[in-house]
Amino acid sequence: MLTIGKLSEAAGVKVPTIRYYEQIGLLPEPERSAGNQRLYGQKAQERLAFIRHARDLGFPLEAIRDLLSLSDRPDQPCDAADTIARAQLAAVQERLARLRALESELERMIGQCAHGTIADCRVIEVLGDHSLCARDHRETP
Repeated sequence: MLTIGKLSEAAGVKVPTIRYYEQIGLLPEPERSAGNQRLYGQKAQERLAFIRHARDLGFPLEAIRDLLSLSDRPDQPCDAADTIARAQLAAVQERLARLRALESELERMIGQCAHGTIADCRVIEVLGDHSLCARDHRETP
């Protein structure tokens, strides 16, 4: 059995994050020692590693909750897991496209700079007037 500190170390997750995952139900309530210290077994460590890896891949907490629920029923078809992963892939692809557009806009803005004074600085001018951008790159809510 691991204490919360040892689990934190083993999984590379901060202690407050472990407590948060318990609070929102991603991790089950741990056993307690006679001194009321949290104690975690191998299953909790594996579940936390799953959560950490999913977070590293950018999955939102609700998707992780759904994936954990699916992993608790290993005899079920994996269509639902595939659907969740495909949605995450689409979200990543959208972010990449947006980042490419931002990269392009920044390159264009810097390339148009005459290297004169701030009064004539294209970077300052474009940042002050979004209509001067080549395309709309604002984040959609």
